[in-house]
Amino acid sequence: MQHTKLALIVLGIILVAAYVFFEVHMVRVTKYTVYIENLPEKFDGFTLLQLSDFHSKQFGKEQQKLMDLINKQDYDLVVITGDLTNKHNPKTEPVAQLLKRLAGKPVYFVPGNHEWWNGFKTRKLLQESGVNIFINSAEKIQIADQHVWLVGVDDPYRGRDDLKTALAGTDDGAPKVLLAHAPNIFPEAISRKVDLLLVGHTHGGQVRLPFVGALVIPGQGFLPKWDYGMFETGKTTMIVNSGLGESDLSIRINNRAEIVLVTLNAARK
Repeated sequence: MQHTKLALIVLGIILVAAYVFFEVHMVRVTKYTVYIENLPEKFDGFTLLQLSDFHSKQFGKEQQKLMDLINKQDYDLVVITGDLTNKHNPKTEPVAQLLKRLAGKPVYFVPGNHEWWNGFKTRKLLQESGVNIFINSAEKIQIADQHVWLVGVDDPYRGRDDLKTALAGTDDGAPKVLLAHAPNIFPEAISRKVDLLLVGHTHGGQVRLPFVGALVIPGQGFLPKWDYGMFETGKTTMIVNSGLGESDLSIRINNRAEIVLVTLNAARK
């Protein structure tokens, strides 16, 4: 009887460990459709691939496993919403491998808190890889004679964001897509009538309880309201990406690592 109980305990531990390993290392694809009422016709169906909170994680040799998944997707440009490295172990080689494999589509980046905690060691690497770094700035994304605005702010979690400056010159009526690391910029994005906000930072809480979600998130405290997924207020939609990596504990429960595809559509009639 004693041996049976011990065997069951060992089996339980193995199953839990296998489950946690699966959640951490198996990446899911999450797809959203966002309806924008003033979206130019040529951008109907335009798709952004969002990567977030990579934290120098390795997905096979030279990121092959991750890139196999990404290469199966159909998208127009890549946005990276911060924390490419980890303050505890700021390895840049995994980042270099990822950026090299993403070449071929435009890539845009905004820094997160870990970038500044480790001295933004990836800045030169990003620049050499042709990545567009947004620090409170904007760029017009053009298709023929139509455009939308892609806007990026510095890390809101550390209070480095300046959305007013970033939006300067974008008031021509074209839709605005905002990139930021942390979701606490959402109220200001609403007040400034941003159409779409893409963020990360939360890791979805890493551990999520059914019907409850994340228990705690830095910057939001217990039972955070912007932990993961899609949020809509007024004309502004925010998508919170659970990220690819982990910063402190390499554990995920009920919350797999993910890449996100966001497709823009003209507003429903």
